[in-house]
Amino acid sequence: MFWKFDLHTTSHIDQLLDREDVTLRELMEEDDVLQECKAQNRRLLLFLSQDHCMTELVNLITTEPPADLEEKSRFKFPNIACELLTSDVSLINDKLGGDESLLETLYHFLEQDPPLNPLLASFFSKTIGNLIARKTEQVISFLRKKDGFIGLVLKHIDASAMMDLLLRLISCVEPAPLRQEVLNWLSEEKLIQRLTELIHTGKDEERQSNASQTLCDIIRLSRDQANQMQENVEADPLLAVLESQESVAGLLKTMFEGERSEASIVNGTQVLLTLLETRRSGLEGLMDLYSQGYERSYTVNSSILHAIEPHLKDFQQLLLNPPKKSAILTTVGLLEEPLGNARLHVARLVAALLQTSAPSVCQELCKLTTMDQLLDLFFKYSWNNFLHFQVELCVASILNHSQSYGLGVEAVSEPVGPRLFQKCRLVQRILDAWEENDQIQAGGGARRGNMGHLTRMANMVVQNLEKGPVQSQISDLIKELPEDCRGRWESFVDETLRETNRRNTVELVSTIQSPSLCLSNTQIDTSFLAQSHKHSLLHANATAFEACCKERIRQFDDAEEEEDIWEEKEINYATQVKSRTRLVKIQDSKTK
Repeated sequence: MFWKFDLHTTSHIDQLLDREDVTLRELMEEDDVLQECKAQNRRLLLFLSQDHCMTELVNLITTEPPADLEEKSRFKFPNIACELLTSDVSLINDKLGGDESLLETLYHFLEQDPPLNPLLASFFSKTIGNLIARKTEQVISFLRKKDGFIGLVLKHIDASAMMDLLLRLISCVEPAPLRQEVLNWLSEEKLIQRLTELIHTGKDEERQSNASQTLCDIIRLSRDQANQMQENVEADPLLAVLESQESVAGLLKTMFEGERSEASIVNGTQVLLTLLETRRSGLEGLMDLYSQGYERSYTVNSSILHAIEPHLKDFQQLLLNPPKKSAILTTVGLLEEPLGNARLHVARLVAALLQTSAPSVCQELCKLTTMDQLLDLFFKYSWNNFLHFQVELCVASILNHSQSYGLGVEAVSEPVGPRLFQKCRLVQRILDAWEENDQIQAGGGARRGNMGHLTRMANMVVQNLEKGPVQSQISDLIKELPEDCRGRWESFVDETLRETNRRNTVELVSTIQSPSLCLSNTQIDTSFLAQSHKHSLLHANATAFEACCKERIRQFDDAEEEEDIWEEKEINYATQVKSRTRLVKIQDSKTK
Protein backbone atom coordinates (compact mmCIF):
# COMPACT_ATOMS: atom_id res chain seq x y z
CA MET A 1 0.00 0.00 0.00
CA PHE A 2 1.03 3.61 -0.60
CA TRP A 3 1.46 4.37 3.11
CA LYS A 4 4.33 1.94 3.27
CA PHE A 5 6.39 4.42 1.33
CA ASP A 6 7.84 7.58 2.83
CA LEU A 7 6.33 10.25 0.58
CA HIS A 8 7.09 13.13 2.95
CA THR A 9 9.13 15.86 1.28
CA THR A 10 11.08 18.43 3.23
CA SER A 11 9.76 21.96 2.78
CA HIS A 12 12.00 24.21 0.75
CA ILE A 13 11.62 26.75 3.56
CA ASP A 14 13.50 24.39 5.88
CA GLN A 15 16.23 24.11 3.30
CA LEU A 16 16.45 27.91 3.09
CA LEU A 17 16.59 28.18 6.87
CA ASP A 18 19.62 25.91 6.85
CA ARG A 19 21.50 28.78 5.25
CA GLU A 20 22.96 31.35 7.61
CA ASP A 21 22.56 34.19 5.12
CA VAL A 22 18.89 33.61 4.27
CA THR A 23 16.82 36.80 4.06
CA LEU A 24 13.22 37.54 4.91
CA ARG A 25 12.46 38.41 1.28
CA GLU A 26 13.71 35.02 0.14
CA LEU A 27 11.37 33.28 2.55
CA MET A 28 8.46 35.49 1.52
CA GLU A 29 9.03 34.47 -2.09
CA GLU A 30 8.07 30.91 -1.18
CA ASP A 31 4.47 29.98 -1.97
CA ASP A 32 4.01 27.96 1.22
CA VAL A 33 5.41 30.50 3.69
CA LEU A 34 1.95 31.34 5.07
CA GLN A 35 0.99 27.69 5.29
CA GLU A 36 4.17 26.86 7.18
CA CYS A 37 3.67 29.82 9.50
CA LYS A 38 0.12 28.78 10.40
CA ALA A 39 1.29 25.18 10.76
CA GLN A 40 3.57 26.42 13.56
CA ASN A 41 6.86 25.65 11.82
CA ARG A 42 9.08 26.32 14.80
CA ARG A 43 12.22 27.26 12.88
CA LEU A 44 10.28 29.66 10.66
CA LEU A 45 8.52 31.32 13.60
CA LEU A 46 11.80 31.81 15.46
CA PHE A 47 13.26 33.44 12.37
CA LEU A 48 10.24 35.71 11.79
CA SER A 49 10.10 36.82 15.43
CA GLN A 50 13.62 38.22 15.34
CA ASP A 51 13.77 41.97 15.89
CA HIS A 52 15.04 42.85 12.41
CA CYS A 53 12.43 40.63 10.72
CA MET A 54 9.52 42.03 12.74
CA THR A 55 10.68 45.58 12.01
CA GLU A 56 10.88 44.81 8.29
CA LEU A 57 7.41 43.24 8.30
CA VAL A 58 5.89 46.28 10.02
CA ASN A 59 7.68 48.66 7.67
CA LEU A 60 6.33 46.75 4.68
CA ILE A 61 2.70 47.30 5.72
CA THR A 62 3.16 50.98 6.64
CA THR A 63 5.47 52.29 3.92
CA GLU A 64 4.46 53.09 0.35
CA PRO A 65 6.25 50.74 -2.08
CA PRO A 66 8.40 52.34 -4.80
CA ALA A 67 6.28 53.70 -7.62
CA ASP A 68 8.54 52.30 -10.33
CA LEU A 69 7.64 48.70 -9.48
CA GLU A 70 5.24 46.76 -11.68
CA GLU A 71 1.72 47.36 -10.39
CA LYS A 72 0.72 43.70 -10.04
CA SER A 73 3.76 42.94 -7.85
CA ARG A 74 4.04 46.30 -6.09
CA PHE A 75 2.02 45.24 -3.06
CA LYS A 76 3.00 41.58 -3.08
CA PHE A 77 5.36 41.76 -0.10
CA PRO A 78 3.17 44.17 1.95
CA ASN A 79 0.26 41.77 1.50
CA ILE A 80 2.31 38.74 2.58
CA ALA A 81 3.71 40.72 5.51
CA CYS A 82 0.19 41.56 6.68
CA GLU A 83 -0.86 37.92 6.43
CA LEU A 84 2.15 36.82 8.46
CA LEU A 85 1.55 39.43 11.16
CA THR A 86 -2.14 38.48 11.43
CA SER A 87 -1.69 34.71 11.14
CA ASP A 88 -2.84 34.40 14.76
CA VAL A 89 0.37 32.76 15.93
CA SER A 90 1.02 33.46 19.59
CA LEU A 91 4.77 33.94 19.15
CA ILE A 92 4.24 36.71 16.58
CA ASN A 93 1.34 38.26 18.53
CA ASP A 94 3.45 38.36 21.70
CA LYS A 95 6.38 39.94 19.92
CA LEU A 96 4.29 42.57 18.11
CA GLY A 97 2.03 43.44 21.04
CA GLY A 98 4.82 43.50 23.61
CA ASP A 99 7.36 45.59 21.71
CA GLU A 100 6.50 49.27 22.05
CA SER A 101 8.93 50.30 19.29
CA LEU A 102 6.97 48.15 16.83
CA LEU A 103 3.70 49.66 18.04
CA GLU A 104 5.20 53.13 17.58
CA THR A 105 6.12 52.27 13.99
CA LEU A 106 2.55 51.12 13.38
CA TYR A 107 1.11 54.25 15.01
CA HIS A 108 3.34 56.51 12.91
CA PHE A 109 1.34 55.37 9.87
CA LEU A 110 -1.63 57.40 11.15
CA GLU A 111 0.46 60.55 11.37
CA GLN A 112 0.79 60.82 7.60
CA ASP A 113 -1.13 63.44 5.65
CA PRO A 114 -4.35 62.21 4.02
CA PRO A 115 -5.25 60.49 1.86
CA LEU A 116 -3.79 57.19 2.98
CA ASN A 117 -3.07 54.46 0.50
CA PRO A 118 -6.25 52.35 0.81
CA LEU A 119 -4.36 49.02 0.62
CA LEU A 120 -1.84 50.01 3.26
CA ALA A 121 -4.68 51.38 5.39
CA SER A 122 -6.40 48.00 5.21
CA PHE A 123 -3.15 46.21 6.18
CA PHE A 124 -2.70 48.58 9.12
CA SER A 125 -6.31 48.22 10.28
CA LYS A 126 -6.20 44.42 10.04
CA THR A 127 -2.95 44.24 12.03
CA ILE A 128 -4.10 46.59 14.78
CA GLY A 129 -7.50 44.88 14.87
CA ASN A 130 -5.86 41.50 15.37
CA LEU A 131 -3.79 42.92 18.24
CA ILE A 132 -6.91 44.45 19.83
CA ALA A 133 -8.49 41.00 19.88
CA ARG A 134 -5.37 39.04 20.94
CA LYS A 135 -3.23 41.43 23.00
CA THR A 136 -6.04 43.60 24.25
CA GLU A 137 -4.64 45.13 27.42
CA GLN A 138 -1.25 46.01 25.98
CA VAL A 139 -2.63 47.61 22.82
CA ILE A 140 -5.48 49.49 24.53
CA SER A 141 -3.04 50.83 27.13
CA PHE A 142 -0.72 52.00 24.34
CA LEU A 143 -3.49 53.71 22.36
CA ARG A 144 -4.97 55.45 25.39
CA LYS A 145 -1.62 57.09 26.05
CA LYS A 146 -1.83 58.72 22.63
CA ASP A 147 -3.84 61.92 23.05
CA GLY A 148 -4.48 62.38 19.34
CA PHE A 149 -5.37 58.80 18.41
CA ILE A 150 -9.11 59.35 17.83
CA GLY A 151 -8.43 62.58 15.98
CA LEU A 152 -5.99 60.85 13.64
CA VAL A 153 -8.42 58.01 12.91
CA LEU A 154 -11.18 60.51 12.10
CA LYS A 155 -8.74 62.51 10.00
CA HIS A 156 -8.46 59.47 7.76
CA ILE A 157 -12.11 58.35 7.97
CA ASP A 158 -12.36 58.67 4.19
CA ALA A 159 -10.54 55.31 4.18
CA SER A 160 -13.07 52.61 5.08
CA ALA A 161 -10.34 50.71 6.94
CA MET A 162 -10.39 53.39 9.64
CA MET A 163 -14.11 52.82 10.08
CA ASP A 164 -13.40 49.12 10.62
CA LEU A 165 -10.76 49.97 13.21
CA LEU A 166 -13.21 52.03 15.27
CA LEU A 167 -15.77 49.22 15.18
CA ARG A 168 -13.15 46.71 16.36
CA LEU A 169 -12.45 48.92 19.35
CA ILE A 170 -16.14 48.80 20.24
CA SER A 171 -16.90 45.14 19.54
CA CYS A 172 -13.71 43.10 19.97
CA VAL A 173 -12.53 44.10 23.45
CA GLU A 174 -12.88 41.51 26.20
CA PRO A 175 -13.50 41.07 29.13
CA ALA A 176 -16.57 43.18 29.85
CA PRO A 177 -14.96 45.54 32.43
CA LEU A 178 -12.17 46.42 29.99
CA ARG A 179 -14.71 46.92 27.22
CA GLN A 180 -16.62 49.32 29.44
CA GLU A 181 -13.41 51.26 30.07
CA VAL A 182 -12.84 51.55 26.32
CA LEU A 183 -16.41 52.75 25.74
CA ASN A 184 -16.04 55.36 28.47
CA TRP A 185 -12.75 56.48 26.94
CA LEU A 186 -14.32 56.83 23.48
CA SER A 187 -17.24 58.74 25.00
CA GLU A 188 -14.84 61.10 26.80
CA GLU A 189 -13.08 61.65 23.47
CA LYS A 190 -16.46 62.85 22.06
CA LEU A 191 -16.37 60.21 19.33
CA ILE A 192 -20.10 60.44 18.53
CA GLN A 193 -20.16 64.23 18.38
CA ARG A 194 -17.06 64.32 16.16
CA LEU A 195 -18.48 61.74 13.77
CA THR A 196 -21.72 63.72 13.60
CA GLU A 197 -19.85 66.87 12.64
CA LEU A 198 -18.29 65.04 9.70
CA ILE A 199 -21.74 64.70 8.08
CA HIS A 200 -21.78 68.47 7.54
CA THR A 201 -22.29 69.71 3.98
CA GLY A 202 -18.80 71.21 3.83
CA LYS A 203 -17.08 67.81 4.10
CA ASP A 204 -16.36 65.60 1.11
CA GLU A 205 -18.95 62.93 0.36
CA GLU A 206 -16.68 59.95 1.11
CA ARG A 207 -16.01 61.23 4.62
CA GLN A 208 -19.71 61.95 5.13
CA SER A 209 -20.71 58.49 3.98
CA ASN A 210 -18.15 56.66 6.15
CA ALA A 211 -18.99 58.77 9.19
CA SER A 212 -22.69 58.03 8.73
CA GLN A 213 -22.06 54.29 8.26
CA THR A 214 -19.86 54.22 11.37
CA LEU A 215 -22.61 55.80 13.47
CA CYS A 216 -25.16 53.32 12.10
CA ASP A 217 -22.89 50.37 12.87
CA ILE A 218 -22.19 51.67 16.38
CA ILE A 219 -25.94 51.89 17.06
CA ARG A 220 -26.58 48.32 15.89
CA LEU A 221 -23.52 46.86 17.63
CA SER A 222 -24.29 48.63 20.88
CA ARG A 223 -27.93 47.52 20.87
CA ASP A 224 -27.03 43.93 20.06
CA GLN A 225 -24.44 43.80 22.82
CA ALA A 226 -26.79 45.50 25.28
CA ASN A 227 -29.38 42.78 24.65
CA GLN A 228 -26.78 40.09 25.28
CA MET A 229 -25.46 41.61 28.51
CA GLN A 230 -26.87 41.08 31.97
CA GLU A 231 -29.21 43.70 33.38
CA ASN A 232 -26.79 44.89 36.05
CA VAL A 233 -24.10 45.81 33.50
CA GLU A 234 -23.39 49.52 33.12
CA ALA A 235 -25.16 51.21 30.20
CA ASP A 236 -23.30 51.80 26.95
CA PRO A 237 -22.23 55.48 27.02
CA LEU A 238 -21.94 55.72 23.23
CA LEU A 239 -25.49 54.47 22.69
CA ALA A 240 -26.75 56.79 25.42
CA VAL A 241 -25.21 59.76 23.61
CA LEU A 242 -26.56 58.66 20.24
CA GLU A 243 -30.12 58.30 21.55
CA SER A 244 -30.08 61.57 23.48
CA GLN A 245 -32.24 64.44 22.28
CA GLU A 246 -29.24 66.75 22.24
CA SER A 247 -27.25 64.45 19.94
CA VAL A 248 -30.14 63.90 17.50
CA ALA A 249 -30.82 67.65 17.44
CA GLY A 250 -27.13 68.23 16.66
CA LEU A 251 -27.30 65.77 13.78
CA LEU A 252 -30.37 67.49 12.34
CA LYS A 253 -28.72 70.88 12.67
CA THR A 254 -25.71 69.54 10.77
CA MET A 255 -27.99 68.25 8.00
CA PHE A 256 -30.01 71.43 7.47
CA GLU A 257 -27.53 74.15 8.41
CA GLY A 258 -26.29 76.28 5.50
CA GLU A 259 -26.55 74.99 1.95
CA ARG A 260 -28.38 71.68 1.83
CA SER A 261 -26.65 68.95 -0.10
CA GLU A 262 -28.18 65.62 -1.02
CA ALA A 263 -25.21 63.70 0.43
CA SER A 264 -25.54 65.34 3.84
CA ILE A 265 -29.31 64.81 3.93
CA VAL A 266 -29.12 61.17 2.84
CA ASN A 267 -26.28 60.26 5.22
CA GLY A 268 -27.91 62.02 8.15
CA THR A 269 -31.28 60.40 7.45
CA GLN A 270 -29.65 56.97 7.41
CA VAL A 271 -28.51 57.55 11.00
CA LEU A 272 -32.04 58.63 11.99
CA LEU A 273 -33.51 55.53 10.34
CA THR A 274 -31.09 53.34 12.29
CA LEU A 275 -32.09 55.07 15.53
CA LEU A 276 -35.74 54.36 14.69
CA GLU A 277 -35.03 50.70 13.95
CA THR A 278 -36.15 47.99 16.30
CA ARG A 279 -34.29 44.76 16.79
CA ARG A 280 -33.94 42.74 13.61
CA SER A 281 -35.45 39.28 13.73
CA GLY A 282 -35.39 38.33 10.05
CA LEU A 283 -38.37 37.63 7.80
CA GLU A 284 -41.11 35.65 9.44
CA GLY A 285 -42.52 33.09 7.06
CA LEU A 286 -42.18 34.15 3.42
CA MET A 287 -42.59 37.92 3.52
CA ASP A 288 -44.04 40.59 5.79
CA LEU A 289 -44.21 43.87 3.95
CA TYR A 290 -45.84 45.88 6.66
CA SER A 291 -43.33 45.24 9.41
CA GLN A 292 -40.32 45.19 7.04
CA GLY A 293 -39.11 42.03 8.73
CA TYR A 294 -38.68 43.62 12.15
CA GLU A 295 -40.08 42.49 15.46
CA ARG A 296 -40.16 44.98 18.31
CA SER A 297 -38.33 44.04 21.45
CA TYR A 298 -38.38 47.61 22.78
CA THR A 299 -39.95 50.93 21.88
CA VAL A 300 -38.15 53.78 20.17
CA ASN A 301 -36.61 56.19 22.65
CA SER A 302 -38.96 59.17 22.99
CA SER A 303 -36.03 61.60 23.05
CA ILE A 304 -35.31 60.69 19.42
CA LEU A 305 -38.87 61.56 18.40
CA HIS A 306 -38.84 64.80 20.40
CA ALA A 307 -35.69 65.89 18.57
CA ILE A 308 -37.04 64.98 15.10
CA GLU A 309 -40.48 66.56 15.49
CA PRO A 310 -39.41 70.25 15.17
CA HIS A 311 -37.57 69.41 11.93
CA LEU A 312 -40.45 67.64 10.19
CA LYS A 313 -41.14 70.87 8.33
CA ASP A 314 -37.60 70.74 6.92
CA PHE A 315 -38.20 67.23 5.58
CA GLN A 316 -41.55 68.34 4.17
CA GLN A 317 -39.76 71.16 2.36
CA LEU A 318 -37.42 68.60 0.81
CA LEU A 319 -40.41 66.84 -0.74
CA LEU A 320 -41.49 70.13 -2.30
CA ASN A 321 -38.06 71.53 -3.22
CA PRO A 322 -35.47 68.75 -3.41
CA PRO A 323 -31.83 69.27 -4.40
CA LYS A 324 -31.64 69.86 -8.13
CA LYS A 325 -31.07 66.79 -10.29
CA SER A 326 -30.34 66.70 -14.00
CA ALA A 327 -32.58 64.73 -16.35
CA ILE A 328 -31.77 61.05 -16.76
CA LEU A 329 -32.57 58.57 -19.50
CA THR A 330 -34.41 55.50 -18.23
CA THR A 331 -35.74 52.35 -19.89
CA VAL A 332 -39.19 53.97 -20.05
CA GLY A 333 -38.02 57.30 -21.44
CA LEU A 334 -36.43 60.58 -20.39
CA LEU A 335 -37.10 61.59 -16.78
CA GLU A 336 -36.90 65.37 -16.66
CA GLU A 337 -37.10 65.64 -12.86
CA PRO A 338 -35.81 62.50 -11.12
CA LEU A 339 -37.17 61.67 -7.67
CA GLY A 340 -33.70 61.73 -6.16
CA ASN A 341 -32.18 59.96 -3.20
CA ALA A 342 -33.06 62.77 -0.79
CA ARG A 343 -36.83 62.50 -1.35
CA LEU A 344 -36.67 58.70 -1.24
CA HIS A 345 -34.98 58.88 2.17
CA VAL A 346 -37.61 61.33 3.39
CA ALA A 347 -40.26 58.78 2.39
CA ARG A 348 -38.36 56.10 4.31
CA LEU A 349 -38.17 58.35 7.36
CA VAL A 350 -41.89 59.15 7.27
CA ALA A 351 -42.69 55.42 7.03
CA ALA A 352 -40.45 54.72 10.03
CA LEU A 353 -42.01 57.56 12.05
CA LEU A 354 -45.56 56.38 11.31
CA GLN A 355 -44.63 52.89 12.50
CA THR A 356 -43.77 54.32 15.92
CA SER A 357 -47.45 55.34 16.35
CA ALA A 358 -46.37 58.48 18.23
CA PRO A 359 -49.50 60.74 18.29
CA SER A 360 -47.65 64.07 18.34
CA VAL A 361 -45.45 63.11 15.38
CA CYS A 362 -48.44 61.81 13.40
CA GLN A 363 -50.37 64.99 14.13
CA GLU A 364 -47.47 67.12 12.89
CA LEU A 365 -47.19 65.05 9.71
CA CYS A 366 -50.90 65.54 9.17
CA LYS A 367 -50.65 69.28 9.73
CA LEU A 368 -47.85 69.50 7.17
CA THR A 369 -49.86 67.46 4.60
CA THR A 370 -46.93 65.07 4.27
CA MET A 371 -49.07 62.10 3.22
CA ASP A 372 -50.66 64.25 0.51
CA GLN A 373 -47.22 64.94 -0.92
CA LEU A 374 -46.12 61.32 -0.74
CA LEU A 375 -49.24 60.13 -2.56
CA ASP A 376 -48.64 62.77 -5.24
CA LEU A 377 -45.13 61.38 -5.72
CA PHE A 378 -46.48 57.81 -5.72
CA PHE A 379 -48.63 58.52 -8.76
CA LYS A 380 -46.17 60.88 -10.44
CA TYR A 381 -43.25 58.43 -10.37
CA SER A 382 -45.15 55.36 -11.48
CA TRP A 383 -41.98 53.35 -12.14
CA ASN A 384 -40.09 53.92 -8.89
CA ASN A 385 -40.85 50.81 -6.84
CA PHE A 386 -38.54 51.93 -4.02
CA LEU A 387 -40.86 54.89 -3.45
CA HIS A 388 -44.03 52.81 -3.94
CA PHE A 389 -42.98 50.40 -1.20
CA GLN A 390 -42.41 53.22 1.32
CA VAL A 391 -45.76 54.88 0.55
CA GLU A 392 -47.49 51.52 0.89
CA LEU A 393 -45.85 51.11 4.31
CA CYS A 394 -47.18 54.55 5.30
CA VAL A 395 -50.74 53.61 4.31
CA ALA A 396 -50.43 50.25 6.07
CA SER A 397 -49.19 51.94 9.27
CA ILE A 398 -52.09 54.40 9.26
CA LEU A 399 -54.66 51.64 8.78
CA ASN A 400 -53.03 49.06 11.08
CA HIS A 401 -52.33 51.50 13.91
CA SER A 402 -55.46 53.50 13.39
CA GLN A 403 -56.13 54.07 17.10
CA SER A 404 -53.14 56.42 17.12
CA TYR A 405 -54.11 58.13 13.90
CA GLY A 406 -57.60 59.28 14.74
CA LEU A 407 -59.75 56.43 13.43
CA GLY A 408 -60.40 55.12 16.93
CA VAL A 409 -61.95 56.60 20.04
CA GLU A 410 -58.91 58.60 21.16
CA ALA A 411 -58.56 60.84 18.12
CA VAL A 412 -55.89 63.53 17.88
CA SER A 413 -56.86 67.08 16.98
CA GLU A 414 -56.00 66.59 13.29
CA PRO A 415 -56.37 62.84 12.68
CA VAL A 416 -54.29 61.52 9.81
CA GLY A 417 -56.55 58.47 9.38
CA PRO A 418 -59.66 60.35 8.19
CA ARG A 419 -57.43 62.72 6.24
CA LEU A 420 -56.17 59.76 4.21
CA PHE A 421 -59.71 59.25 2.89
CA GLN A 422 -60.92 62.84 2.84
CA LYS A 423 -58.15 65.30 1.91
CA CYS A 424 -55.78 62.77 0.33
CA ARG A 425 -58.69 61.17 -1.57
CA LEU A 426 -57.10 57.74 -1.39
CA VAL A 427 -60.14 55.86 -2.75
CA GLN A 428 -60.73 58.25 -5.64
CA ARG A 429 -57.07 58.21 -6.63
CA ILE A 430 -56.96 54.42 -6.62
CA LEU A 431 -59.97 54.32 -8.92
CA ASP A 432 -58.65 57.02 -11.25
CA ALA A 433 -55.20 55.42 -11.51
CA TRP A 434 -56.74 52.03 -12.23
CA GLU A 435 -58.91 53.39 -15.02
CA GLU A 436 -55.98 55.29 -16.54
CA ASN A 437 -53.90 52.12 -16.52
CA ASP A 438 -56.71 50.17 -18.21
CA GLN A 439 -56.87 52.80 -20.96
CA ILE A 440 -53.08 52.65 -21.44
CA GLN A 441 -53.10 48.87 -21.70
CA ALA A 442 -56.10 48.91 -24.04
CA GLY A 443 -54.06 51.15 -26.35
CA GLY A 444 -51.20 48.66 -26.38
CA GLY A 445 -49.14 50.36 -23.67
CA ALA A 446 -47.30 48.74 -20.77
CA ARG A 447 -48.88 48.17 -17.39
CA ARG A 448 -47.80 50.86 -14.95
CA GLY A 449 -45.10 49.94 -12.47
CA ASN A 450 -47.07 50.90 -9.36
CA MET A 451 -50.11 48.70 -10.03
CA GLY A 452 -48.96 45.87 -7.79
CA HIS A 453 -48.58 48.23 -4.82
CA LEU A 454 -51.88 49.91 -5.73
CA THR A 455 -53.59 46.50 -5.62
CA ARG A 456 -52.26 45.82 -2.14
CA MET A 457 -53.29 49.27 -0.91
CA ALA A 458 -56.82 48.70 -2.23
CA ASN A 459 -56.93 45.32 -0.50
CA MET A 460 -55.78 46.92 2.75
CA VAL A 461 -58.73 49.29 2.64
CA VAL A 462 -61.13 46.42 1.89
CA GLN A 463 -59.76 44.25 4.70
CA ASN A 464 -60.07 47.04 7.27
CA LEU A 465 -63.55 47.76 5.95
CA GLU A 466 -64.64 44.15 6.46
CA LYS A 467 -63.13 43.53 9.89
CA GLY A 468 -60.97 45.11 12.53
CA PRO A 469 -61.25 47.52 15.45
CA VAL A 470 -62.09 50.53 13.25
CA GLN A 471 -64.39 48.81 10.78
CA SER A 472 -67.31 51.14 11.52
CA GLN A 473 -65.18 54.31 11.25
CA ILE A 474 -63.82 53.36 7.83
CA SER A 475 -67.29 52.35 6.75
CA ASP A 476 -68.55 55.81 7.71
CA LEU A 477 -65.72 57.43 5.73
CA ILE A 478 -66.62 55.36 2.65
CA LYS A 479 -70.26 56.37 3.05
CA GLU A 480 -69.22 60.03 3.07
CA LEU A 481 -67.77 59.69 -0.42
CA PRO A 482 -69.75 61.27 -3.31
CA GLU A 483 -72.46 58.93 -4.55
CA ASP A 484 -70.83 58.32 -7.96
CA CYS A 485 -67.47 57.61 -6.34
CA ARG A 486 -69.03 55.24 -3.81
CA GLY A 487 -70.72 53.35 -6.62
CA ARG A 488 -67.49 53.12 -8.58
CA TRP A 489 -65.69 51.82 -5.47
CA GLU A 490 -68.27 49.13 -4.77
CA SER A 491 -68.20 47.99 -8.40
CA PHE A 492 -64.40 48.04 -8.36
CA VAL A 493 -64.22 45.91 -5.21
CA ASP A 494 -66.87 43.40 -6.32
CA GLU A 495 -65.61 42.95 -9.86
CA THR A 496 -62.22 44.36 -10.82
CA LEU A 497 -60.35 43.87 -7.55
CA ARG A 498 -61.89 40.46 -6.92
CA GLU A 499 -60.90 39.27 -10.39
CA THR A 500 -57.38 40.70 -9.97
CA ASN A 501 -56.92 38.89 -6.67
CA ARG A 502 -58.23 35.64 -8.16
CA ARG A 503 -55.93 35.93 -11.16
CA ASN A 504 -52.90 36.79 -9.03
CA THR A 505 -53.57 33.87 -6.69
CA VAL A 506 -53.92 31.44 -9.59
CA GLU A 507 -50.76 32.78 -11.19
CA LEU A 508 -48.89 32.44 -7.90
CA VAL A 509 -49.79 28.75 -7.57
CA SER A 510 -49.08 28.02 -11.24
CA THR A 511 -45.62 29.61 -11.07
CA ILE A 512 -44.54 27.44 -8.16
CA GLN A 513 -43.00 25.19 -10.80
CA SER A 514 -40.53 28.04 -11.41
CA PRO A 515 -39.10 29.18 -8.04
CA SER A 516 -37.58 32.28 -9.60
CA LEU A 517 -41.08 33.57 -10.40
CA CYS A 518 -42.70 32.76 -7.07
CA LEU A 519 -41.90 36.09 -5.44
CA SER A 520 -42.88 38.30 -8.37
CA ASN A 521 -43.87 41.70 -7.06
CA THR A 522 -47.11 41.77 -9.05
CA GLN A 523 -48.12 38.18 -8.41
CA ILE A 524 -48.18 38.10 -4.62
CA ASP A 525 -51.76 38.47 -3.49
CA THR A 526 -52.45 40.67 -0.48
CA SER A 527 -54.34 37.88 1.23
CA PHE A 528 -51.16 35.87 0.96
CA LEU A 529 -49.35 38.58 2.92
CA ALA A 530 -52.05 38.99 5.54
CA GLN A 531 -50.86 37.76 8.92
CA SER A 532 -53.96 35.74 9.68
CA HIS A 533 -53.69 33.62 6.52
CA LYS A 534 -49.95 33.49 6.06
CA HIS A 535 -49.11 30.12 7.60
CA SER A 536 -52.05 28.25 6.07
CA LEU A 537 -51.25 29.57 2.60
CA LEU A 538 -47.59 28.71 3.02
CA HIS A 539 -48.61 25.16 3.87
CA ALA A 540 -50.92 25.01 0.85
CA ASN A 541 -48.25 26.29 -1.48
CA ALA A 542 -45.70 23.85 -0.04
CA THR A 543 -48.16 21.01 -0.68
CA ALA A 544 -48.71 22.17 -4.26
CA PHE A 545 -44.97 22.43 -4.80
CA GLU A 546 -44.42 18.91 -3.47
CA ALA A 547 -47.19 17.55 -5.71
CA CYS A 548 -45.62 19.24 -8.71
CA CYS A 549 -42.24 17.74 -7.90
CA LYS A 550 -43.71 14.25 -7.57
CA GLU A 551 -45.42 14.64 -10.91
CA ARG A 552 -42.35 15.88 -12.80
CA ILE A 553 -39.47 14.09 -11.11
CA ARG A 554 -39.11 10.35 -11.49
CA GLN A 555 -38.93 8.81 -8.05
CA PHE A 556 -36.22 6.30 -7.34
CA ASP A 557 -37.42 3.00 -5.94
CA ASP A 558 -35.17 2.07 -3.05
CA ALA A 559 -36.59 -1.43 -3.01
CA GLU A 560 -35.35 -2.10 -6.53
CA GLU A 561 -32.10 -4.04 -6.63
CA GLU A 562 -29.15 -2.11 -7.97
CA GLU A 563 -27.32 -3.68 -10.88
CA ASP A 564 -23.85 -4.94 -10.05
CA ILE A 565 -21.64 -3.50 -12.76
CA TRP A 566 -18.81 -5.91 -11.85
CA GLU A 567 -20.94 -9.04 -12.13
CA GLU A 568 -19.81 -11.38 -14.92
CA LYS A 569 -22.56 -11.81 -17.49
CA GLU A 570 -22.98 -13.96 -20.56
CA ILE A 571 -22.90 -11.81 -23.65
CA ASN A 572 -25.29 -12.81 -26.43
CA TYR A 573 -23.90 -11.24 -29.60
CA ALA A 574 -26.78 -12.47 -31.73
CA THR A 575 -29.28 -10.56 -29.63
CA GLN A 576 -27.19 -7.39 -29.89
CA VAL A 577 -26.94 -7.72 -33.68
CA LYS A 578 -30.70 -8.14 -34.01
CA SER A 579 -31.29 -5.09 -31.81
CA ARG A 580 -28.93 -2.95 -33.87
CA THR A 581 -30.52 -4.14 -37.14
CA ARG A 582 -33.98 -3.28 -35.83
CA LEU A 583 -32.78 0.20 -34.75
CA VAL A 584 -31.28 0.87 -38.21
CA LYS A 585 -34.51 -0.13 -39.96
CA ILE A 586 -36.53 2.18 -37.73
CA GLN A 587 -34.19 5.12 -38.42
CA ASP A 588 -34.32 4.42 -42.19
CA SER A 589 -38.11 4.41 -42.17
CA LYS A 590 -38.13 7.78 -40.37
CA THR A 591 -35.83 9.40 -42.91
CA LYS A 592 -37.91 8.27 -45.90
